[in-house]
Order: sequence, then C-alpha cells, then structure tokens
Amino acid sequence: MQWLMRFRVVWAIHKSCHSFHPAPQHLRCRSVSGPEAPKWDDYDTPEEFNFARDVLDYWTQMEKEGKRHPSPALWWVNSKGDEVKWSFTEMTDLTRRVANVFSQTCGLQQGDRVALVLPRVPEWWLVTVGCIRTGIIFMPGTTLMTAKDILYRLQKSEAKGIVTTDTFAPEVDSVASECPSLITKLLVSDHRREGWLDFWSLIKSASPDHTCIKSKTMDPMAIFFTSGTTGFPKMAKHSHGLALRSSLPSCRKLLQLKTSDIIWCLSDPGWIMAILGALLEPWTAGATVFIHHLPQFDPKIIVQMFFKYPITQCLGAPTIYRMIMQQNFTSLKFPALEHCSTGGEALLPEELEKWKKLTGILIHEAYGQSETGILCGVLRGMKIKPGSLGKAISPFDVQIIDENGNILPPNTEGNIGIRIKPTRPTGLFMCYEKDPENTAQVECGDFYNTGDRATIDEEGYFWFLGRSDDIINASGYRIGPAEVENALAEHPAVAESAVVSSPDPIRGEVVKAFIVLTPQFLSNDQGQLTKELQQHVKVVTAPYKYPRKVEFVPELPKTITGKIKRKELREKEFELM
Repeated sequence: MQWLMRFRVVWAIHKSCHSFHPAPQHLRCRSVSGPEAPKWDDYDTPEEFNFARDVLDYWTQMEKEGKRHPSPALWWVNSKGDEVKWSFTEMTDLTRRVANVFSQTCGLQQGDRVALVLPRVPEWWLVTVGCIRTGIIFMPGTTLMTAKDILYRLQKSEAKGIVTTDTFAPEVDSVASECPSLITKLLVSDHRREGWLDFWSLIKSASPDHTCIKSKTMDPMAIFFTSGTTGFPKMAKHSHGLALRSSLPSCRKLLQLKTSDIIWCLSDPGWIMAILGALLEPWTAGATVFIHHLPQFDPKIIVQMFFKYPITQCLGAPTIYRMIMQQNFTSLKFPALEHCSTGGEALLPEELEKWKKLTGILIHEAYGQSETGILCGVLRGMKIKPGSLGKAISPFDVQIIDENGNILPPNTEGNIGIRIKPTRPTGLFMCYEKDPENTAQVECGDFYNTGDRATIDEEGYFWFLGRSDDIINASGYRIGPAEVENALAEHPAVAESAVVSSPDPIRGEVVKAFIVLTPQFLSNDQGQLTKELQQHVKVVTAPYKYPRKVEFVPELPKTITGKIKRKELREKEFELM
C-alpha cells in the first residue's frame, strides 16, 4: 500500500537524520525577538536569498530549540483516512534528499528546468523546495493538462526533467520523443514504469546532507505558464525575489499568520496562488499548511473539513465560497476558522454579506496575476469596502495609468500598473521567457501594464472593472480564448468561432463559444453537436477550458480589417444578466 510504504520511509528517514545546519548568521541576526521569520525592510533586496535555506531551515532550527509552536509544517489528509504530518525538521531532511536526487542521480544543475505535474500530494512540496535548494527552475502545471499541453510546455521551456504520477506518465511518454531536452522522468507512484525513475526509492537511498546553493535574489526560481488572448501560453519567469517578498513587513500584514495558525489554500497546485498560499506565505510565518487531497471540489467535504480540523485560515477562489453558499446551510459557525481570503475575481457585495451572516467571518479580497503575485488586497484590520480589491501592497507602487503610462486621477478608469522604473520592485516577474516582444508590450512608460481595467478612489482602494485583453476567468482559472478557438478549429463542423466569457451564478464566469458551422453540418442536431464539440475541446486541450455554453450563429461580428469583435460579444453576454 502506497501510504504505508511512505510512512515507513519517513520513519526510517527520521531515525537516520544527520546534523542540522542552522540558518546563516546574517539572517539570524536580522530576526526579531521570539520565534518569527527573518525580516527585511519593504525595500531591502539582499544580494543572496534562498527560501529553503533562509526560511525553511530557520524554522527547523527554531523547532529543534523548542521555540516554535508544536504543530506540523505540513498536514495532509484525504478522503480514505490517510494522513501525513511532517515537521519542519522532516521537511528539511526530505527536501535535502530530493535536492541530492536531482543533482546527483539525475545530473540536473542550477538553471535547468523541471516540469511539475502533481495533484495535491505531499510530494509537490518536496519537489518544489528541492528545486529551490538546487537552483533548478520549477514549472508547476495543473493536472487538467492534456498531452498537447504537456508537449507545448516541455518543448517551449526545453525542460530537462518532469515529475508526475502514473496517471499522467502515459501522456508524457506519448510526446517524449518530440522533446529532445527531456532527460529525466521521475514517477510518484506505487508502481514502476519503464523509462521512469522511482521517486520514493531514490529518496530513501539519498543522503540528507546537502549544501544549499548560494542563489542570488534575482536568479530565476520558477516559471508559470500564463494564458494570452492570442497565440499560446507565455512563460512568466520569476526570481527568488518572489519568495523574498513574503518576508517583507507589508506583505506579512495581508494574512498576519502566526506559528499557531493552520491555513488551507484550496488553489490548484498548478497556479501561482498555490505557491504563495500553500507554501511561501505560511512557511515564512512558521505556520502549518493544511491540505485535503480533493480531486474535485466538493462543498460538503470542504465544510466537513472546517468542522473536523482546527483550520484557522482559508484562502480560495470566489467559486469555492459560492459553492458552499449554494448548499443552503443555515449556519456555518466553524469552531476554529478566524480569517477568509479570496483572489482571482471579485465577490459581489451580497455574497460577502451572506458569508458573514453564515460564518460570522468577513472575506478579505486580494488581487494579483501570475506575473505579479499578490499586488493589492484588503489587509487584516483594514476597513472593508465591499467589492473593492483593497490597497496596494509594498514594495509595489500601484497606480491607474492610461495607454501611455500616465497616472490617472482618482475615479478615472484605466489600466492597473506597477512602477518598474527607475527600480523594478522585488517580486515582480523578470520577463516572458524567450518572448522579448510580449515582454516589451507590457512595459508602458515607467510601469508594467497588467492589462486589467480598474479605478482607484480617494482612499487608495482599487475597484476592478474587467480585463482589457479578453482573458476568461472561470472558477479562478485564466483561459485564453485563442486556445479554445484553436481546439474548435480542428473539428470539421467549425468554420470559425469566437470564445468569450459569459456570466455564471456559481463560477462567476464560464467559457462561451459562438460558432459558425460549415455547410455540411448546418442540418445536424444542435444539441448533439454541442455535446460533441464540448467533448472535442476536452480531448484536444485541458478539460477545464471547454465551452460550457455554445451558440450557433450565421456569422461573427468583425471589424473592417476582419478582426473578430470579442468585446462586443462579451458585452452582450453581460447585458443579459
């Protein structure tokens, strides 16, 4: 049995732990009195920073000295009754072993790229931190990807390694021959597979002695694939500064986590929110990360977890809160829950009020992108203005700008921009890897242009209006219309299509496709054809990208130059609300 084997492995590791190497002196000197993570000023950018060494290993030292709350670093459960509790000491030991597997067994070096396609399993944390220790650039991906998605990411990034489960190994094998850079395939599974290295066998035999690289703060750490409205996903490359930002005082004010806190971040492990909310933010504070292995969101199970476990904070997409409220619970007074946060899209004021009535807890909004991490939010203790995204979080200087990068006055619609000149702030993405054209396009005067429309009021609160680039935000997943349109174009029934967002009472937005049929399919049953096209998109691209709504039209609205007027279609959809 998989989990019994793992428990035996972990116990053997724990029994054979070697001596611990404390955090560097310069970091321990910067820490404040008491067991708190090392702190910097908002605008400090140390020459060197590594989250594994400077944060994770710091808390291991505090744990060994009895100066940290006794709760685990990682608390993982599933619906079968399996449970994993790892202390910071065990996390340090295990991630050092992973680092040795990468560097010694696999021959990977600093700067190499490794794709990470894992569900919500403990190995996700081990691999991510193991990459940070060695300077390997990790690239998380959702488990909803298809072979086509995996092929694109492996080829585009020139990944040298991939870590996944036996569920996705066949998909990888089907495209591996087209990925000449791919030299290492690590399998997290009970079963062995030809051509793959067994993750846990290697961990068990690896040494726990590993010296973390001396990474520069501005050395690359991670790549997140982010959707665009045209073409394929871009690679947003982040430095170790993304992790450093979680240690800055202003950023710590957002969640105000303590070592005694237990936070549950329900984000898909393929997105940047999981890196922030289920790793960087909680472990910077020495708090416990709680994870339930949810293959699919089930509001009843989520509610059960809040009653069963002493979870004090929750971070999830608005869809999760909506799904719970749709169950018509009369009261949800959770015994330990103190704070709720959300991001990805705005909740309606009436939804915020309903959640408060059910739970007695306010939901605090936050806003960010794959390129930015969290750039503004409603801090704990801050006055809440229902519907607002809150205020900018240092060191980001966030303004509303026009198309030329000029700062606009309060209550004037414009683009959300982050000042990048004369100094690029810590935590903002480095560039779109191998894409200087798109990197240059988002630079607008002295600002990075997010492409999102908003206003700012006299008190500095931001009010989100929409996206200027047609990105669809469905249940927290950002979907580029071109990806869905390209998939539809491969079906013989589709002459052309336009994909836009459409309002949905539970998900906020869903994908809708306006389709012009080819002549030979005009007489087909449209209900059956809709199902066929939806299934086709699920097969060709990731299942979460399929159009939940389909409308057949004789023609698409276009400009005189032949471009589809997606904005016009989208506006009509929202006018029907």
